[in-house]
Amino acid sequence: MRKFIAALALAALACGGGAEQAAQDKMADSAGMQPAGEMDSDQMGSGTTHTVDMLLTPEGSYVYRPAQLTIKVGDTVRWIMVSGAPHNVAFWEDSIPQGARETLVGAMPAAGKLGPLSSALLTQADQAVEITFAGMPAGRYAYFCTPHLLLGMTGVLTVEQ
Repeated sequence: MRKFIAALALAALACGGGAEQAAQDKMADSAGMQPAGEMDSDQMGSGTTHTVDMLLTPEGSYVYRPAQLTIKVGDTVRWIMVSGAPHNVAFWEDSIPQGARETLVGAMPAAGKLGPLSSALLTQADQAVEITFAGMPAGRYAYFCTPHLLLGMTGVLTVEQ
């Protein structure tokens, strides 16, 4: 599985240019991605909403900021595309708590997903992937950006009761 993801990351990095960018933009639009400031209140979880920026730093590193975050069951995490597109959020199936897969798959935005545990690619500033961790088992959720995995863009989310 990780070899497949690495190959997909290389393919995504190789893509670019007008036609591919237009296709990615259309996919993100059809995925219902909204600018960060435009989420409806009924899309929020019952807990706190936490923000994680996805960006290319001035030093040339692709990062989630913060890369490590601790939340409570019921909280929502909003990953926002800031710079260095495209970005996404993908979870390693072997790096999430036992019993979390089905709930996490159901909580991820459906349209445009690259896989069951992978969001669509975000290509425009302020697009966001939002996941509410209601009903999720407590534990460690390791994730990565598919296009930038080989460049070290990874994060860890710890969900507590």
